[in-house]
Amino acid sequence: MSEYKPKPMLAVREALDFLLNAARPVSEIESVATLAANGRVLALAQTSGMNVPAQDNTQMDGYAVRARDCVGGAAALSVSQRIPAGHVGQPLQPGTAARIFTGALIPAGADAVVMQEQCAFADGVVTVLHAPAAGDWIRRAGEDITEGSVILPAGTRLRSQELGLAASVGLAELPVRRKLRVAVFFTGDELTMPGQPLAPGAIYNSNRFTLRALLENLACDISDYGIVPDSLDATRAVLRAAAEAHDLIITSGGVSVGEEDHIKPAVEAEGRLNMWQIAVKPGKPLAFGEVKQAFFLGLPGNPVSSFITFLMFVRPFILRLQGVMDAAALAPKTYLLRADFHWPKADRRNEFLRARMNDSGGLDLFPNQSSGVLTSTVWGDGVIDNPPGRTIAPGDSVRFIPFSELLH
Repeated sequence: MSEYKPKPMLAVREALDFLLNAARPVSEIESVATLAANGRVLALAQTSGMNVPAQDNTQMDGYAVRARDCVGGAAALSVSQRIPAGHVGQPLQPGTAARIFTGALIPAGADAVVMQEQCAFADGVVTVLHAPAAGDWIRRAGEDITEGSVILPAGTRLRSQELGLAASVGLAELPVRRKLRVAVFFTGDELTMPGQPLAPGAIYNSNRFTLRALLENLACDISDYGIVPDSLDATRAVLRAAAEAHDLIITSGGVSVGEEDHIKPAVEAEGRLNMWQIAVKPGKPLAFGEVKQAFFLGLPGNPVSSFITFLMFVRPFILRLQGVMDAAALAPKTYLLRADFHWPKADRRNEFLRARMNDSGGLDLFPNQSSGVLTSTVWGDGVIDNPPGRTIAPGDSVRFIPFSELLH
């Protein structure tokens, strides 16, 4: 009889590529108010119907002048008018200046602004104590945005910056892909909700709170099926129900190979399993498949494993389903930083070590890297992406991914 040989675990990059290549972005498009579009993904490129600024205006408070009237460096000019922002001044006559305030339109005839700190005003006359050059402190029409230019390409994930940019050209509504519909449930007879008595051997269901918050950060519509008993029939029934009206099903727990781990056989019975087990630590038993028209992702039950696999695999998969196609937008920025610790034992898997920056610009490591130590994710401000087979000594450069790159 031939010896059984388990399939080799997928490398992190292989697993991520597999997920992203399998993703089918949602196709439905809806128009939402720009004020309500935070976190959504733009379905169609947006162009500007105007120049920004629309007309030449001043960058600061001061005096609008004709530069040739101030060649001597101490020109005395009659102040002919006052121009606040939102008002249109009269053409500037030779030998005069206009008091002007930040954002106000440059009057015809003026070609420079002198900041008020370089002027002295008395009895209706301003003495310009500076010889300006034409164009000083003037924002030119269209220097930020030109009419007809694309300001936001399709597939852009809208943040505060993008919303402000859209508003700056008068876009009151934006076409976005509809929200991703995600079902979640959690397996394990040992799970108890906070607020309930904790029986011997039971644990509080922290993953429910972590995963829901992560999905909310990604602007998903969430259906929470709660805690499902450790039963194959119960797991299959919830999978069938969740698959009916959702794009993605996410579970936590039950993806290993124990007698009470029912996720894998349940998915194989109701659909198909396309990927299982990744060479990652923490988080090896990550399952991916399909149940009817819904994708399925089964995360480990250990809280740090669940958290890390979500950040590294589920987050980019969700963004792709939402319509983010640019690979650079899916990958978090990494930084080469100095390790200020020993990590003497190499692992055959890709490790994600919880760490935080210290005051000298290096990285400290949380002393307990166990997959059950959730305090490491609160203490740390990111993870070290440590490749398989690598030890770390003080002074080594390591790849650090801040949580700020991964949580939204």
